[in-house]
Amino acid sequence: MFGLKGSLGALILPEPWQHQYTRVWIPDPDEVWRSAELTKDYKEGEKSLQLRLEDGTIREYPIDVQSNQLPFLRNPDILVGENDLTALSYLHEPAVLHNLKVRFLESNHIYTYCGIVLVAINPYEQLPIYGQDVIYAYSGQNMGDMDPHIFAVAEEAYKQMARDEKNQSIIVSGESGAGKTVSAKYAMRYFATVGGSASDTNIEEKVLASSPIMEAIGNAKTTRNDNSSRFGKYIQIGFDKRYHIIGANMRTYLLEKSRVVFQADGERNYHIFYQLCAAASLPEFKELALTCAEDFFYTSQGGDTHIEGIDDAEDFEKTRQAFTLLGVRESHQISIFKIIASILHLGNVEIQAERDGDSCSVSPQDAHLHDFCRLLGVEHSQMVHWLCHRKLVTTSETYVKTMSPQQVDNARSALAKHIYAQLFGWIVEHVNKALRTALKQHAFIGVLDIYGFETFEVNSFEQFCINYANEKLQQQFNSHVFKLEQEEYMKEQIPWTLIDFYDNQPCIDLIEAKLGILDLLDEECKVPKGTDQNWAQKLYDRHSGSQHFQKPRMSNTAFIVVHFADKVEYLSDGFLEKNRDTVYEEQINILKASKFPLVADLFHDDKDSIPTATTSGKGSSSKINIRSARPPLKASNKEHKKTVGHQFRTSLHLLMETLNATTPHYVRCIKPNDEKLPFHFDPKRAVQQLRACGVLETIRISAAGYPSRWAYHDFFNRYRVLVKKRELGNTDKKAICRSVLENLIKDPDKFQFGRTKIFFRAGQVAYLEKLRADKFRAATIMIQKTVRGWLQKVKYRRLKAATLTLQRFCRGHLARRLAEQLRRTRAAIVFQKQYRMRRTRLAYQRVRRAAVIIQAFTRSMLVRRSYRQVLMEHKATVLQKHVRGWMARRRFRRLRGAAIVIQCAFRMLKAKQALKALKIEARSAEHLKRLNVGMENKVVQLQRKIDDQNKEFRTLSEQLSAVTSTHTMEVEKLKKELARYQQGHSGDSSLRLQEEVESLRAELQRAHSERKILEDTHTKEKDELKKQVAVLEQENALLKDEKEQLNNQILCQVKDEFAQNSVKENLMKRELEEERSRYQNLVKEYSRLEQRYDNLRDEMSIIKQTPGHRRNPSNQSSLESDSNYPSISTSEVGDTEDALQQVEDIGLEKAAMDMTVFLKLQKRVRELEQERKKLQVQLEKREQLDGRKVQGEQAKNDLDLDQDADLAYNSLKRQELESENKKLKNDLNELRKAVADQATQNNSTHGSPDSYHLLLNQLKLANEELEVRKEEVLILRTQIVSADQRRLAGKSTEPNINARTSWPNSEKHVDQEDAIEAYHGVCQTNRLLEAQLQAQSREHEEEVEGLKAQVEALKEELDKQQQTFCQTLLLSPEAQVEFGVQQEISRLTNENLDLKELVEKLEKNERKLKKQLKIYMKKVQDLEAAQALAQSERKRHELNRQVTVQRKEKDFQGMLEYHKEDEALLIRNLVTELKPQTLAGTVPCLPAYVLYMCIRHADYVNDDLKVHSLLTSTINGIKKVLKKHNEDFEMTSFWLSNTCRLLHCLKQYSGDEGFMTQNTPKQNEHCLKNFDLTEYRQVLSDLSIQIYQQLIKIAEGVLQPMIVSAMLENESIQGLSGVKPTGYRKRSSSMVDGDNSYCLEAVIRQMTSFHTVMRDQGLDPEIILQVFKQLFYMINAVTLNNLLLRKDVCSWSTGMQLRYNISQLEEWLRGRNLHQSGAVQTMEPLIQAAQLLQLKKKTPEDAEAICSLCTSLSTQQIVKILNLYTPLNEFEERVTVAFIRTIQAQLQERNDPQQLLLDSKHMFPVLFPFNPSSLTMDSIHIPAYLNLEFLSEV
Repeated sequence: MFGLKGSLGALILPEPWQHQYTRVWIPDPDEVWRSAELTKDYKEGEKSLQLRLEDGTIREYPIDVQSNQLPFLRNPDILVGENDLTALSYLHEPAVLHNLKVRFLESNHIYTYCGIVLVAINPYEQLPIYGQDVIYAYSGQNMGDMDPHIFAVAEEAYKQMARDEKNQSIIVSGESGAGKTVSAKYAMRYFATVGGSASDTNIEEKVLASSPIMEAIGNAKTTRNDNSSRFGKYIQIGFDKRYHIIGANMRTYLLEKSRVVFQADGERNYHIFYQLCAAASLPEFKELALTCAEDFFYTSQGGDTHIEGIDDAEDFEKTRQAFTLLGVRESHQISIFKIIASILHLGNVEIQAERDGDSCSVSPQDAHLHDFCRLLGVEHSQMVHWLCHRKLVTTSETYVKTMSPQQVDNARSALAKHIYAQLFGWIVEHVNKALRTALKQHAFIGVLDIYGFETFEVNSFEQFCINYANEKLQQQFNSHVFKLEQEEYMKEQIPWTLIDFYDNQPCIDLIEAKLGILDLLDEECKVPKGTDQNWAQKLYDRHSGSQHFQKPRMSNTAFIVVHFADKVEYLSDGFLEKNRDTVYEEQINILKASKFPLVADLFHDDKDSIPTATTSGKGSSSKINIRSARPPLKASNKEHKKTVGHQFRTSLHLLMETLNATTPHYVRCIKPNDEKLPFHFDPKRAVQQLRACGVLETIRISAAGYPSRWAYHDFFNRYRVLVKKRELGNTDKKAICRSVLENLIKDPDKFQFGRTKIFFRAGQVAYLEKLRADKFRAATIMIQKTVRGWLQKVKYRRLKAATLTLQRFCRGHLARRLAEQLRRTRAAIVFQKQYRMRRTRLAYQRVRRAAVIIQAFTRSMLVRRSYRQVLMEHKATVLQKHVRGWMARRRFRRLRGAAIVIQCAFRMLKAKQALKALKIEARSAEHLKRLNVGMENKVVQLQRKIDDQNKEFRTLSEQLSAVTSTHTMEVEKLKKELARYQQGHSGDSSLRLQEEVESLRAELQRAHSERKILEDTHTKEKDELKKQVAVLEQENALLKDEKEQLNNQILCQVKDEFAQNSVKENLMKRELEEERSRYQNLVKEYSRLEQRYDNLRDEMSIIKQTPGHRRNPSNQSSLESDSNYPSISTSEVGDTEDALQQVEDIGLEKAAMDMTVFLKLQKRVRELEQERKKLQVQLEKREQLDGRKVQGEQAKNDLDLDQDADLAYNSLKRQELESENKKLKNDLNELRKAVADQATQNNSTHGSPDSYHLLLNQLKLANEELEVRKEEVLILRTQIVSADQRRLAGKSTEPNINARTSWPNSEKHVDQEDAIEAYHGVCQTNRLLEAQLQAQSREHEEEVEGLKAQVEALKEELDKQQQTFCQTLLLSPEAQVEFGVQQEISRLTNENLDLKELVEKLEKNERKLKKQLKIYMKKVQDLEAAQALAQSERKRHELNRQVTVQRKEKDFQGMLEYHKEDEALLIRNLVTELKPQTLAGTVPCLPAYVLYMCIRHADYVNDDLKVHSLLTSTINGIKKVLKKHNEDFEMTSFWLSNTCRLLHCLKQYSGDEGFMTQNTPKQNEHCLKNFDLTEYRQVLSDLSIQIYQQLIKIAEGVLQPMIVSAMLENESIQGLSGVKPTGYRKRSSSMVDGDNSYCLEAVIRQMTSFHTVMRDQGLDPEIILQVFKQLFYMINAVTLNNLLLRKDVCSWSTGMQLRYNISQLEEWLRGRNLHQSGAVQTMEPLIQAAQLLQLKKKTPEDAEAICSLCTSLSTQQIVKILNLYTPLNEFEERVTVAFIRTIQAQLQERNDPQQLLLDSKHMFPVLFPFNPSSLTMDSIHIPAYLNLEFLSEV
């Protein structure tokens, strides 16, 4: 506890408190501190205290008499659970621990202020307190106004940055598992939401997207945390001058590289390894050769590879989406995953030890090593060699030495760690590139997420660096707290006394000073044979006298450093190796030579980061002496290299400089338990972290001065009960406070009077609270005494009357009971007699039945036993019979076998004798003669048979040859006939096709041979391209040098000319970006050339397969005459032209506001752009095809010179036929159009169908003629091809034909010319088939490319949807729902636009038809109608001539005429420059009536352009006025009423019967006659909605700052509420001087003003009702949200104030006749919250009453209010945890939403009901001051 008890001082009990029942804290080994109570008074000098613990145990607590240190005093219960620990009267460790425990366990509050520090306890449970609604609730609020929250700290930093224009920092620290990363993530989410980017870069989304990436590569599971950050990071979020996010930058510190190769039990490697293994089954990751994580050494050392509740595959998908969002290309992502997979394979490489033990080897066939080399693109043989060897360089020679297995394993681990560290740095660098911006940064807020103080059983180099960083941060924290405390005292003009606080500079000097621990470590690393033991000995020798350094008793390799938090013992083993971070240079050089650019760049960029191994080795037997072929160079391992400790110290100094230059804000995360149990508090672990994180140091500094501070006003309101009555007459509250304190506290040092506050020493507020409670207790006793006496008298009289009545009833009851007893006794005797008789009879019958049963069972047993005996004897007899039979049969078989053996032996003897006699006979001559006689006869017979068969064979051969010759002749005849038939009918021949297929196969074989040649050329060209790429890389390096030079020049010029230099710098950056893009384009061009070469190779193979067709000059078939290019629809072009014409007619300014035309043009432009891209693609394809054709034709030009004239003639003839074909097609299209037009006319005029059938017949004839022309074109093309081939092949084919005329039996029957013609015919047919086949293939390719384009478009859309989904997943569930609704709204908007465009087309056609109908109607009008029209026209001309003549009122027709050129003046005087005050006293909504009368006249004269122009100008003018006065409620209300009135007029006088039901006959005369303005009614309705929303926004902006103060803070009922003690946060720097409090009367006055304005301006009453319903909902939401986020207002008195305020608002609604608006119903949640604060909260009945009453509040809101409920004095009781659990159990069946706060931005849908006017147009008078003299009344 670093002497906290001694530094704080034992709190001596004040003299009045040295008595019984005083509560104190005493130490406890299990709970750290326990509460106890004095059982008797304490007298000075006593050696012990008599205490009673909370469980009732009596205990004697010893006291040191010399020091006289008594136990810590306990705070009053009213102070327990405070938001700010500095608000406690007694500031010490047990008070802090108890306050945190109560807030965490009983109220489930995880955040608590401790001065400037926010203490955050990890709940290990997801809480609904981080949604968008909570962010908006904290936005703009002062820090002490709301409950403690990470958002409050973020808002404080954001506000101070904007107000002070100074950079800010949020320092988040704590143990592993305490929630640092989550807290930092929520702080960044707050900045991303509040300071969203002003541009479309979505930089805030990228900032949030960096979190999944950094968690994947930098977080791992430890024994204390499933998602522990194993590195420190400092994220700077940049803001522009308007304080929008413009970029971010991340710095990382001390990545734990050792985790890559080693994990303790129960831990895991970094998440990315397990995510990649979980996704190994995906097709794109097959080449990684990964399996499950258990199969790899680097991921399975910790045991279980899975984390409960975590899906690695799903997290991996989020990581990939984050990479994509940050702009990391797919190729780079694959390369990253390859590198990560290679590390896993490297860990599985088997090292085989040799027999000598000093060397080892790696098998070249090792699959994992092969995968490692393949994935990194390095040489396999070199890696096999240098994994087991290392190079030793001297001044003259270089040695290659083998390594032992342990050295190889260490080298492999070092290589794996180095690869991962380099990859980590590369990813961080690219994340920073994605977050970087070219805009100038005005300020930044840094979020430091760094490791807290760590101590384990075994502490190594990593823990030493972490604790060193925490020492530096603690020093900065102490100095900042001291500085703030000093500033507060100086501001209040309090005498400042120096406070002695803990300074850890000696400990920091021990670590980083000259010859400190780090210096000695670096020095030992430079020694060639330095060891950890030598370094530890140097530490003992050098620092043994330091008070912060100790040597353990039982170890010579460990040392102890006394940190500010605790003593930590470090084991020196491994310090030197980790500080050196050595990797062998040879292995790095192999990786530098990788064929993958990313892998090579990882090790080329940072050359200093490539350490080399030290040259230490044992023995010379394993060395190989190698002569150097060149002069020896200085070895890299001799170069100076910065150690890890030096690098960390440098980066830490830079961090401290950054933090010192900013305003820091501190968040200390506490881990409540090691078991990760939700809402479980372990006091030992908590107090250990509180001591380590500096919270208690803050308490100690505060307690050393005046920790309790009260404003004069708050002090007077709280303690005025202690003021004497005569002093209350004084109006100066400061003087009253001074006199009260001087009377109550005699020691003047216990308090100080500041400028605005009173400062108290520790314990004085508790003393004042006791005096106040005693005063209340005395008054309460007096009241209770009188009331209880009266109650006892009333009770006595009531009891006496009740006693007399009870005695009378009791005596009667006793007599009746005696009679009943006698009757019951007699009846009992009768029952006993009958019962005993029945029981005896039942017993006898039970015994008798048992005897009978036993006898029956015994007899049956005897019978069964005898039966079994007989059965056994029978079975024995049967067994004997069968055994005897078997023995007899066995004896018989044995005898029979012996007889057979004897017979066989005898017969064998006889056979041998017979054989011997036959052999003797066979050797005799007579026997041979008999055999030869038979053989001669057989030979003669066979010879005759052979002769007969030969004769028969010759006969059959002659017959076969005759048949063959005959068949050949017939086949030749059929061939000739087939050739003639093919020439005449162009049919297909299966036989010729087969022959052609054979020839094509031969060609294919030749093509294969040529393909090999092309592949060789491909390899050569590829080598050349690689050389070009190398040249380009050199150029890129030169460009980089130029870039550095240009940057240096720019930096030099900045000092002289700042303005010009900024322009030049931007130009240079653009040029550099262009150079980079050129280089990247060159690389892309290289890959494109490779792909193009492959395509050319495929084309060459196609050319080789079809050589004949390439000579055909015509590459288009007549069937392809239809254009393949996408055409633009004439209707769409017409619509576009119409839209453009509209733009030209109405002007650019007016057309800018015509959204329909704009959207139509925009959509048309998109369609034309898509068509242009398609045409461009097709044009490029055609150009490529033409280029290939030109190449093919150039190769064959020598053979085609003689036939140019004939080919030109034939091509001209073909072109003529094709032109005729096109003309026929055009005629056909015209006929089709005519048929369609005629059909529509027939349908409209009901004519006869004869003309329609006639046109159909013409169409059929035209089709037939077209088919005939197509056949002619085919025949002509066939003849052209045949003639061409005959001329080209005449000379070459004649000798071949002569040579081939020696066919069997063909000289007589086949003519040479016929054969040539047949051959050419077959070739011609084949070429036609090839042409058609290639045409089909081209169509297929085009179709495939079109489908590919569609697939690419779908992929892009899918990527966008995935990005949207990723962004959505990063949001809260409520924000996801809102985002989904927005997406759905945008989709429906696009669909509505398409439908609207279709409707416009249909309406346009309808208007054309209507115009035609009107024309026809006018033609058939009678003469009277024509004369009437002529008279009206004459009257109109007379009016135009006499505009100044005043008409009588009775002649006014309710129309106003104006000239076209006066339209702008009309809009200016009536709309843009009109002020609502000028129309006071006139008819409400006068501008709307005037505009309608102008529209009516334009309708009367049938001038549609004038109507369109006037309405469009009016709408644009209204929008312009509203944009200019966007904060003027009166102006907005004025134009809302006028817009609605104009809309009502257009409906009322539209001529629609549905709107004319309430019109008078006079009003019906004022209806529109010619135009239907339904579309403009819709536009005006949309405009009205926009104005309504602006009106609500203005009203909410005026009311919102007043709501919280008026509804919750202001005392509408005087003296009801009391003020509780406040802490440091109430004196936060975010507080603005000045009183901004409002009362409820101010809110009511403001709403009265709104109502008066809307009513006077003639706004519809229904709309006024909706306005106040929306405003009352906003009041309800803002008030309830603040109530749910503020502990200080959740009290019984606040509930009473709320009830009173709501009743005042309801009374106001009734007074304005607005109670029917539904506004009171919107306040129902607030009403129920106020009732909840006032209800009793003890028994289950109370819980049931609360559940039945609070139906409009969700379960979370009810529980939150109960947790926040705070008693204002000691007479109230807190809500118990058991009662809250009862409420939760009863409400668990509710399906409430998970949202805690109400959406204050929610807006009810507005309805504009039709409200016709009773005025007629002719009764409206236009005032002269409107300057509308140019309007003429008609």
